[in-house]
Amino acid sequence: VSQSRYKSAHSLANKKIGALIVIENQADVLEFVEAGTLVDSVLDREVLSSIFMPVSPLHDGAVVIKKGRIHMAGCFLPLTLNPSVSRAVGTRHRAAVGLTEETDAICVVISEENGQISVAIDGKMTHNLDPSQLRKILIESVK
Repeated sequence: VSQSRYKSAHSLANKKIGALIVIENQADVLEFVEAGTLVDSVLDREVLSSIFMPVSPLHDGAVVIKKGRIHMAGCFLPLTLNPSVSRAVGTRHRAAVGLTEETDAICVVISEENGQISVAIDGKMTHNLDPSQLRKILIESVK
């Protein structure tokens, strides 16, 4: 797993810049993605930071990582309809859970309110991760 994946999340979290990063596994997530802008860029901290800066036109949507590259940005994902997902979480978290209910993707969410890093896998969200916990989850989950 590329260090830029978890170091980027940590950098965004420290700045309290909200983000939703989709890491595609085996299933093609694009059939569940709406809108979006093709980016096709190397995966690095600076590019992700520029995409998610609040002044960026793409900051509100998700970034899709496909084959280790930033494929698209500004993507909208299906929201979960699961009533057990807390109403206290925001749209990014609900979209992360929604996409992982439909695909084998991993979604990393950074809260703009508190800088907390969360991961959604198989429709379940794990909150308040530090960089080493995030790295371990990504190593174990990305195929």
